Amino acid sequence: MNTLLRPEEIDLIIKGEHPSPHSVLGNHKVKLDGKDSIVIRTFVPGATTTSVILDSGATTKFPMTKIHSDGLFETILKDYPDFPSYQLEIQKNHEVCFQEDPYRYLPTVSDFYLSDAREETYHQAYQRLGAHRKQFGDVEGFSFVLWAPNAKQVSLVGDFNGWDHRAHPMRRMGSSGIWEIFIPGITVGTIYKYEVLAYFGQRVLKTDPFAFAMEIRPRTASVVWDIDDYKWHDQEWLDYRSKWVPLDHPISIYEVHLGSWMRVPEEDNRWLTYRELAVKLVEYVKQMGFTHIELMPVAEHPLDASWGYQVTGYFAPTSRYGSPDDFMYFVDYCHQNGIGVIIDWVPSHFPKDDFSLSNFDGTCLYEHMDPRQGEHKEWGTLVFNYGRDEIRSFLISNALFWLEKYHIDGIRVDAVASMLYLDYNRKEGEWIFNKYGGRENLEAIHFLKELNVITHIRYPGTMMIAEESTAWPGVSKPTYLGGLGFDFKWNMGWMHDMLEYFSSDPVYRKYKHDLLTFAMLYAFNENFILSLSHDEVVYGKRSLLNKMPGDEWQKFANLRALYGYMFAQPGKKHIFMGGEFGQWWEWNHDQGLDWNLLENEPHRNLQKYVKDIQKIYKEESALWEVDHNSSGFEWIDFHDCENSVVSFIRRGKHSHNHLVCVFNFTPVPRQGYRVGVPDNKFYQEILNSDSTFYGGSNLGNSGGIKAEPVPFSQYSHSGLLNLPPLSALYLKPVG
Repeated sequence: MNTLLRPEEIDLIIKGEHPSPHSVLGNHKVKLDGKDSIVIRTFVPGATTTSVILDSGATTKFPMTKIHSDGLFETILKDYPDFPSYQLEIQKNHEVCFQEDPYRYLPTVSDFYLSDAREETYHQAYQRLGAHRKQFGDVEGFSFVLWAPNAKQVSLVGDFNGWDHRAHPMRRMGSSGIWEIFIPGITVGTIYKYEVLAYFGQRVLKTDPFAFAMEIRPRTASVVWDIDDYKWHDQEWLDYRSKWVPLDHPISIYEVHLGSWMRVPEEDNRWLTYRELAVKLVEYVKQMGFTHIELMPVAEHPLDASWGYQVTGYFAPTSRYGSPDDFMYFVDYCHQNGIGVIIDWVPSHFPKDDFSLSNFDGTCLYEHMDPRQGEHKEWGTLVFNYGRDEIRSFLISNALFWLEKYHIDGIRVDAVASMLYLDYNRKEGEWIFNKYGGRENLEAIHFLKELNVITHIRYPGTMMIAEESTAWPGVSKPTYLGGLGFDFKWNMGWMHDMLEYFSSDPVYRKYKHDLLTFAMLYAFNENFILSLSHDEVVYGKRSLLNKMPGDEWQKFANLRALYGYMFAQPGKKHIFMGGEFGQWWEWNHDQGLDWNLLENEPHRNLQKYVKDIQKIYKEESALWEVDHNSSGFEWIDFHDCENSVVSFIRRGKHSHNHLVCVFNFTPVPRQGYRVGVPDNKFYQEILNSDSTFYGGSNLGNSGGIKAEPVPFSQYSHSGLLNLPPLSALYLKPVG
């Protein structure tokens, strides 16, 4: 067949293996008989005939010549000095369709981006990579840009081309490792994947690492979406947040797994949608007095039982509960109702699913090649290669993406300890020393510092929170002081100590008294969040209520005392869903919470108690104003282990602003218990967890006590209190 193409080029096009298909397909200038002409080629597997339709005022049709039986066509427009505007008329399976030619368009990613990918655009990779709406003249479509430097070829596949890798091979952009194609006519909702001819010759189907939406499991394709279509209504919130200093405000976080907070049993136990959750969950959170909702990972994941912690779609909110626009609506609704949104984020590891990041282009692109660096055997997952610029770009731009495009107010970084230590959960010989011979992961440390610096520069007022379980110093200290730069760190030690103490029989608590007080030795080393998280109510650990010893009355009283102690201590607050009303059973991700328990008075009373204590927490600035400094906390007496009683003062910025907090952690009432106080005033009892309003025995102090000029402990005044069984008392000086 007479053609200008070399046989080897035809062969590569037919196989879908040409690294630069745009140099063959589409329209190209040629010289014929010394005159400028245009050659147009298209490859449509299975097509019978094709024609070029020119539109230059009057429509002109040029039949194309089939130069290969698989569907490669060519035509030459003689005496055409410029590239014409044209469409293709294609006959296939006795049907005729008209379509734009993807191969006549210039690259949609600029040389500037490719040369500057490690500078300004380094932190905004999501703006260029992935699928993005583009327009050339009157022609609309989506560009697809992928980083796969070791691939031999990449094709875009989907329902729109019968999943045939030969139909839309992408062009390699020089030595950048970037592959690109613009497909006219592609619309929002189109499903797609990349078929990668990998380094060692195998073909693999991969989802787009930068996809903004994905199919609902068990399907795994990426979904084209335009995330700029949603119209936000939360500018007032964002303006307020930009001037907000988290340390200086009360923060009370309600941790939620969206798939199991509430379900619809009468409709096959289905999930609530993002829009349904916006109304029901936000109304509930407002009523309960929480300031923030923390969502367990919302990024797409294939396995329900992973709770979202094994992510395959880092830029896609899970489709289980709706579309990206629906999730934006949820966040927008939260903000309009004064509720902040925190998401759990997982940059520590990713699953081995063959359709996702693992072995992406036939090489260990996102992970380490050496399993001593690149695998978490305990979790069956892979570790990101933080030493690679492109991987840090992927992760940092992902964090910024959630803050920018979804207006997220805080990111809780999961499993930070596993990132910091090269020997995390590894035996001798299963890890590699760093270049200085230490166990610290220097690349991960650099990544975390860079992450925290850039998020605070770009989005002031947002929070970066570390779930870090070791004694690593300076997690929540600024990077310029040698810290990691987080705003807060979960106080895992406090959580474990408290749950061990409160799970023990009160008879033995005097032998564990140090568990109550030990956390105060390091309470101001970091900016802490006191957490009672989902990890403590699964895998046989029992629910919070069911951890408590004693009969039913004592279980509720113990839990009220625990919450009273938690809200009085320095640190922001964090409670997992169900704990606020006394869920009896462990959390189960496959079913909703047992809301029917609220038909019973003890559970309603506990819920009311949590609601009231949060109101006190927000109204009494002494409980949060100086959370991060030892001047905000003062022991009155922590030595009374025999009676399991502790007392302390919480102070605000002004010395007159303080509360006296007293706790009795045995079921034995203590009449006339003397407590030192700093002022000669009447101390009003503003909280008594033993009130009948909360299901208690109603032992109290008739509204408060008057201080007496009787020195006690280090104070010049004191008062006699009646301490109810298993109780928390807050007293405020008045007058």
